[in-house]
Amino acid sequence: MSINYPIKFKPILKETIWGGEKLMTVLNKHSDVKNIGESWEISSVDRNISIVANGKLKGESLENLLIIYRDALVGKKVFNEFSYKFPLLIKYIDAKEALSIQLHPNDKLAKERHNSFGKTEIWYVMQADEGGNLIVGFKENSNKEEYLEHLKHKSLLEILNVDKVQNGDVYFIPTGRVHAIGAGVMLAEIQQTSDVTYRIYDWDRKDTRGNYRKLHTELALDAIDYKAQEEYRTLYNKTLNKQSNIIDCQYFTTNIIPIKGKIEIDHSNKDSFVIYMCVKGEATFHYSEDEVETVSYGETILIPAILKEFSISSKNHSELLEIYIN
Repeated sequence: MSINYPIKFKPILKETIWGGEKLMTVLNKHSDVKNIGESWEISSVDRNISIVANGKLKGESLENLLIIYRDALVGKKVFNEFSYKFPLLIKYIDAKEALSIQLHPNDKLAKERHNSFGKTEIWYVMQADEGGNLIVGFKENSNKEEYLEHLKHKSLLEILNVDKVQNGDVYFIPTGRVHAIGAGVMLAEIQQTSDVTYRIYDWDRKDTRGNYRKLHTELALDAIDYKAQEEYRTLYNKTLNKQSNIIDCQYFTTNIIPIKGKIEIDHSNKDSFVIYMCVKGEATFHYSEDEVETVSYGETILIPAILKEFSISSKNHSELLEIYIN
């Protein structure tokens, strides 16, 4: 059976202590639960394997696709490096309340401690309420001693960088960087396939059973990057009907494509799958003579590595994030 078409997966919706309703009311995900914090769009995390939602392969798991199609799905280099594990985890996140302040260990620590990859990620802000913010990094260079003192006195915000954000803002979160999504922010998240998070402060809140969530104070100490950056927001340009780069790191490349009309896409020079996340409007993928697949705002589509040439059209102004491994 051919894999030569754009693949959609069923979203895996996650109920969270801090989640809201925007993933349903704004992005049209379907759930009877109100506090949905995350929609895992493409995942090969254990017990959270994505299932195909369209086309001839509907009902197949991402795990089975990797077993059957291998490099035709992900590319030779990617398959050789990651084997039967899809290398990226793709999400939409809605924070009705602030997430815990956290960080992720690097590949070396994650491998030693958890037999996992680290977690480098990128955030693309899709919507922010008035005053919506992100916590990213330290205001000034810090150290373990200063950090622990502020942690003890619950005054971490005095030394952490807090940015008010708006639609289109991008933040690159390498491993070790302390971060948190603030209340009222909805965003797209692209990350390494890993579910390892060190939670360092959770606002002293309790879960539905009256329990505090576990903190990872000791594990975090030598995983934190205490250096400050002058600017944490990623600056980028957009050009209509062109691919403009936002982030290019060893784990993934992310471009943005504003579309109005029709554009031709050629991935012949890539040895990778390509993912598109629709962060504005609606776009249609034309991949053979009469066959199309449409993605709306808040939807995600996977282009197998074997599918090199296609076109994308949009009647009105739409925007797509384009993600692949370089």
